[in-house]
Amino acid sequence: MAPAPVTVDGRPVEWAEAGALVVGAGAAGLAAAVALAEAGVDVLLVTDHLLTGTSRNAGSDKQTYYKLTLAGDGDDSVAGLAATLFAGGAMDGDVALAEAAGSARAFYRLVALGVPFPQDPWGQFAGYKTDHDPRQRATSAGPYTSKAMVEALARRLAELPARVVAGVRAVDLVTVGAGEGGPGRVAGFLGWRIEASGWLAVRSDHVVWAVGGPAALYADRVYPSGQWGAAGAPLRAGAACSNVTEWQFGLASLRPRWNVSGSYMQVIPRFFSVDAAGVERDFLEADLGAARAAELTFLKGYQWPFDVRKAADGSSRVDLLVRREQALGRRVCLDFRRNGGDGTFDPDRLSAEARDYLARADALGATPVERLRRLNEPAYQLYLDKQPRVDLAAEPLEIGLCAQHNNGGLTIDPWWRTTLPGLYAVGEAAGSHGVYRPGGAALNGGQVGALRAAQWIARCVALSRGTPAAGDGTTGDFAAAAAAARARAERDVAAATAGEDPDHWLAWLQRLMSDAAGPVRTPAGLARASAEVGAWLARFPDGVAVDAASRRSVDRFWCLRDAAPAAQVYLGAMADYAAHGGLSRGSALYLDEGADPLAARPPLDGGTLDEVIQQVTWSEAGITARWRPRRPLPTDDPGFEAVWRRYRETGPTGEGGPAGHPPGQANSSSSVTTDWMSPR
Repeated sequence: MAPAPVTVDGRPVEWAEAGALVVGAGAAGLAAAVALAEAGVDVLLVTDHLLTGTSRNAGSDKQTYYKLTLAGDGDDSVAGLAATLFAGGAMDGDVALAEAAGSARAFYRLVALGVPFPQDPWGQFAGYKTDHDPRQRATSAGPYTSKAMVEALARRLAELPARVVAGVRAVDLVTVGAGEGGPGRVAGFLGWRIEASGWLAVRSDHVVWAVGGPAALYADRVYPSGQWGAAGAPLRAGAACSNVTEWQFGLASLRPRWNVSGSYMQVIPRFFSVDAAGVERDFLEADLGAARAAELTFLKGYQWPFDVRKAADGSSRVDLLVRREQALGRRVCLDFRRNGGDGTFDPDRLSAEARDYLARADALGATPVERLRRLNEPAYQLYLDKQPRVDLAAEPLEIGLCAQHNNGGLTIDPWWRTTLPGLYAVGEAAGSHGVYRPGGAALNGGQVGALRAAQWIARCVALSRGTPAAGDGTTGDFAAAAAAARARAERDVAAATAGEDPDHWLAWLQRLMSDAAGPVRTPAGLARASAEVGAWLARFPDGVAVDAASRRSVDRFWCLRDAAPAAQVYLGAMADYAAHGGLSRGSALYLDEGADPLAARPPLDGGTLDEVIQQVTWSEAGITARWRPRRPLPTDDPGFEAVWRRYRETGPTGEGGPAGHPPGQANSSSSVTTDWMSPR
């Protein structure tokens, strides 16, 4: 029987229903949709735009995919890969093992779909060493690895009986059954049709959140302009998040936005800054000397993300020097036309590591651009194809220290289920990583998580066929919940009648985040910024003016409404981390107010907080932060026969049975949340 339409004040809401809903069309979202459709699940994918987002529009010199070693005689294993991921700190061991165990399967799936990962004549997929990688597990399909993944997955999805709706901005998750015992469970989704200026309600028991990272939060960011994220909706619905304190920051070009890692640094370009009068300054050589500047620039290729362990005397001092020049109001540029120092290039003056690397690649040209074109021609061509177009052989490239990736996100268990039953998070929306992660582990984690979430959902759907869907089983309750969600959203936008436009407030929020919650933080600054956002949210939407006749204005309002609670959570989590004695770690220096990041030698976290995970929830009253021990790496080995018997009886999920009920919906990630730590 067709469901009754959702109405508010007698006005209908466009309606859809699906066995599973995927929100987001990046590499992780498409992988989930493909796997669900192949498993026979009725899947609907909604997205704001099919051609925007990080997966399609971001990369580096050779964007890395991290996986199990699949070439040569190197010593590697699933347990070894899991141990490397787990060693990054603040990561659950069962998630690390799941990512490791699924890496080969996910990788070969992409190969079968046509992603051109390089292989030798014998079929081995050669690897190289990336950051935080003890072996050579990394591979790449070039600067656009994730774009190639998206295109291959999109081609496959087009062959399957899946529905896709573009032009939908995520506004809210619809939940039912909320009460004192918890937030209830997901029953569907409410989105805004951007071009049609209308609502879309989707009823589904299973929602896969694949919206990418919260790119709207920072002013200094390398996320592409089409990436906004939608972290606020699940937070408002009651889902917990983990490790949101942990970001990656790195050097990136500003126009166009692109990571200048790897080859861009290994060819040792000249760094210079330009003041308002047009005066150039070779600031790197001035601080480090020509030889040391060349050595640290080369090392930035391997050690691209800002790392507090390398901030005082290592390659991350380069990041801090760039940041200082920007703080002084100067533009910072890379110059591939000429060398630093006296302008000459003498390989014998390089470190042995840099000289040998460039020599092996036959890339000892006289200028950085000559070396780049020998080392990695696609990295040079990339900027010729971007908008705005930049010819590195003819003009400098403006750069900055930018937010690049959030290692945290929604709390998940080994099946990528969140703490909100019925909601799954994959890709950067999932808090699957800890403090450090090997370069490219995010692409692997997104693919593995998508496959595992789809596997769990398919099992649930198969075991519950013929039973009611949507939370408590009634269409009417979902309709009422969706109508209430729409009414709340419409009240917000209707009240936004006086003040500054949404773009103004987004810019304010982003600048506040970059200044207080970037790679250099102070406990006092975080507390002030958190209080400022909390006070602003308490008045929201007062002070915001929306032009109801402008589709762009309304759309930006939804982005602002989503970003503000996320900013409050992220700032509050960082302040709570500092209050618990958290020290500098990962990509964030925690300093006393007024301290000079270039002169300070702050104590680094010795690993105490690496053994626990901070879990944060949001409500209109503020945030609640709890700490729990991270789940250890599973080490049990029941033997083949025991695994085989369990698989026959319960299927791959290990729960439910052929004649039983669907696997349990109480997510294990929520059952281990205890407030066992107090602020110091």
